[in-house]
Amino acid sequence: MPAPSELTAMNWPNEAGRAPVTQLESARAGITTPEMHRVAEREPHLTPDDVRREVAAGRMIIPANTIHLGYKLDPMCIGRASKTKINANMGASPVSSSTEEEVEKLRWADRWGADTVMDLSTGGDLDACREAILQNSTVPIGTVPIYSMIIGRKLEDLTYEVILENLEHQAKQGVDYFTIHAGVLREHLHYIQKRLIGIVSRGGSLLAKWMLIHKKQNPMYDLFDEICDIMREYDVSFSLGDGLRPGGLADATDEAQLAELETLGELTERAWAKGVQVMIEGPGHVPFDQIEYNMKLERRLCHGAPFYVLGPLVTDIFPGYDHITSCIGATAAAYHGASMLCYVTPKEHLGLPKKDDVKQGCIAYKIAAHAADVALGIPGARDRDDDLTKARAALNWEKHFELSFDPDTARAFHDEDLDVDTDFCAMCGHDWCSVRISKEIVEFASGKAEGFAPEKKAVRSKALTAEQSEILERRDVLSPEEIHKLAHKGNKSACHSDNVPEAGQAIRVQQEILEKTEAG
Repeated sequence: MPAPSELTAMNWPNEAGRAPVTQLESARAGITTPEMHRVAEREPHLTPDDVRREVAAGRMIIPANTIHLGYKLDPMCIGRASKTKINANMGASPVSSSTEEEVEKLRWADRWGADTVMDLSTGGDLDACREAILQNSTVPIGTVPIYSMIIGRKLEDLTYEVILENLEHQAKQGVDYFTIHAGVLREHLHYIQKRLIGIVSRGGSLLAKWMLIHKKQNPMYDLFDEICDIMREYDVSFSLGDGLRPGGLADATDEAQLAELETLGELTERAWAKGVQVMIEGPGHVPFDQIEYNMKLERRLCHGAPFYVLGPLVTDIFPGYDHITSCIGATAAAYHGASMLCYVTPKEHLGLPKKDDVKQGCIAYKIAAHAADVALGIPGARDRDDDLTKARAALNWEKHFELSFDPDTARAFHDEDLDVDTDFCAMCGHDWCSVRISKEIVEFASGKAEGFAPEKKAVRSKALTAEQSEILERRDVLSPEEIHKLAHKGNKSACHSDNVPEAGQAIRVQQEILEKTEAG
């Protein structure tokens, strides 16, 4: 496997006589900024000085446009020393969605744990949509500026002046990081001829076509120094795009992908020399056995700059389930070196994600990121897992739900079968509950952790909330009448432990349920 690079951003020091503007320049100058202090508050295992050192080395970025800091942005970091982050993509298309819907998706993604959001709008009023998202966002916002550059003009009419004007406009709006596909070079394009699926990156394909039309080098590459100057002024971070990423397993780790990655290493050095923060975008479809190599090669070629990967998907035959196929790869990627994971939703390859797709993508990727953090031994990462295990062992259902990532779904699934919080669940019933039996064995510590015992042995659960009811309606297991009863509970039955608190109550509750089922 490729060894880590011995170089860091400190090898490209701040320009002499120029006051620090960006987080990178401040860190290299020994300055701990307010944003670094805030990051340390959000990463309890890191001190402000730890954060400063990681930013100074280029192994961590704080994507925080100085304009966006004046709105609602809450500074966060992306880097190997911190917890693994996830990104949610959204944006209106020419055939679907609107600015209002995208702002609602932003709030929804934030609720379900997205650490950053990318506005990938290609339809509607792009400027208004971006402005609305920035005004309402507490998380960093990224864009792919070339999308806006070609709205209302032919691709061949894209000029250097338009590129720079558009970048400066978005920087002034407050965008925190730009995906710039500057690593796709004219000399790389012949590698694409051998691929099964060509170029799957929108930005990469647009720039490839521009180069073939004009018979010139990638304008993003030619303008890179000027782009750095604009981004430095507002402290916009680079997300150096993988315009030649593989779009299928057959194209993974091929000559095109690796040639671009080598160019991204060169561009990382040039951006650092200009004082601009950098992260690198990574591949989207990679066989599981190639993931570790891909992560470690990026760490080598790009000197440890944070790696931001889409998935990767580890198989191509499950459209509709690509949030699952990709979060498997994402877990491995995060374990082997990725710092941020770009979510994939069930609609990937099929259409524009809707509200529930955003939730499903975020949850899948929170699982991947958290699993990697636990495996990496990040201090405190497993604390909540252990607390939930204690609650589960104590058969404390309320605590169990409270500690879960999605309490509404956990509660709804539980109550679908048994709307009583007692010392068993519907999977095993009372007599076969191994957790209850373990708890009753005096010699075992199981279920006896201090502060986790339930208040009562059996208690009727609370009425379902509207959201919990909706979850069960979508599952279509219970009838509308049964869901209505769960959502509108009246007085507790005389058999419940609130009224008859005795040891045999749980068994009687189970017996009543069985008798009702048989009678039905």
